[in-house]
Amino acid sequence: MISTSQLDWLLDVFRDNEAKTAILWRDREFTYGWLVERIQSCREALREHGITNGSIVAIEGDYSPEIVAQLVALIDLGAVIVPLASAASAQRDEFRQIAEVQVVLRSSKGDAAEIHLLDRGPARNPLLRDVIASGHPALVLFSSGSTGKSKAALHDFAVLLRKFKVRRHSLLTLAFLMLDHIGGINTLFYVLANAGTLTTIEGRDPDLVCATIERHRVELLPTSPTFLNLLLMSEAYKRHDLSSLKRITYGTEVMPEQTLLRLRAILPAVEFQQTYGLSEIGILRSKSKTSDCLWVKVGGEDFETKICDGTLWVRAQSAMLGYLNAPSPFDSEGWLNTGDAVEVDGDYIRFLGRASEMINVGGEKVYPVEIENVLLGMPNVKDVAVTGERNPITGQIVVARFNLIQPEDPAAFRGRVREYCADKLARYKIPARIEILSTEQYNARYKKMRLSRGNAAQLS
Repeated sequence: MISTSQLDWLLDVFRDNEAKTAILWRDREFTYGWLVERIQSCREALREHGITNGSIVAIEGDYSPEIVAQLVALIDLGAVIVPLASAASAQRDEFRQIAEVQVVLRSSKGDAAEIHLLDRGPARNPLLRDVIASGHPALVLFSSGSTGKSKAALHDFAVLLRKFKVRRHSLLTLAFLMLDHIGGINTLFYVLANAGTLTTIEGRDPDLVCATIERHRVELLPTSPTFLNLLLMSEAYKRHDLSSLKRITYGTEVMPEQTLLRLRAILPAVEFQQTYGLSEIGILRSKSKTSDCLWVKVGGEDFETKICDGTLWVRAQSAMLGYLNAPSPFDSEGWLNTGDAVEVDGDYIRFLGRASEMINVGGEKVYPVEIENVLLGMPNVKDVAVTGERNPITGQIVVARFNLIQPEDPAAFRGRVREYCADKLARYKIPARIEILSTEQYNARYKKMRLSRGNAAQLS
């Protein structure tokens, strides 16, 4: 079981705010007092099934009061926790095998969780064996796998929780980022540690999100640039009262400046804050220079940063213990090459994109978001994803794949794109290949997918 000094501080917050609403779920209020009692009941039920320190438990389901109570109970018991949201259903068996899951805890309808014991012996992975021997709870997070096989990051959960002991603002927050994502874990424990209220949603359609904000007077929306662009295109903000919003935080990918400036124009009273984090190191503290610019400071307690050859490196006390299915990405001094290219202005940085996504056209380097930012300003463009494609003459060419608001003749549209770009982009940045897709170019976590030519053809 996790030591008293590591978890009682959180339960004390719950007890001190027993009458306050902790979770809003399907328009029902669940108080911190209810949460304290339910955590205790969950602990007892888990023990009855032989689940204790070192048990490897997959939590399958999205946010609900039951899932939250089970998660905290498992932390208290010192379990190894593997959250698997519904978005990961296609890879569920693979993820269970990699994490050596022994128990599945499922709560699809939010009722009392079903507990399924799997026929699996003790953990074999050395990292798992070490963290189990330490007596600390652990957390396994899987990457999205958009650029290859998903990697399983193993964290000491007690270390991840330490930063939440510092009290911050108590806000009514929407649970947009999923529970099997480092951003979702950060959102949940930020809310709980500050006696805030977490408002859950059953879908992430812009109108549903905006309706939930209006109905429950949500103050904080943590989300992604892709979702915010969809919000703009849908004009859902015109159909709902969003006046309760105090702050929108955005991360997981680079924000197009065009999108941010349009958001600021329609929501001038809202503070926009860029966030930054990785599954391997957790979420860094961040401070945007202003709400309408993309320059940001990142770091804070327990984090060190440096820039090497235009790429951000981070060293963190909350770093993962390692991957369960891949070599360690840290160097001998504990630094992680994030792979994120940045510009520097004093203490501030601006993210350009993933170094791996950089397009090299005849020796000229360009990042997709720079071109996307221009193309998103075109009429009738709902979304666009830019990538590079091999070319025998220039090395690479720029490819732009569009989702349109209304159908348009492809040949006429291609001509319109090139005409629009002529005085806005250098010649080598103008897309050489232009495609119109009928399938959305983002995943279940509302993160943009830049597809290879073969994958894009399957979606066309």
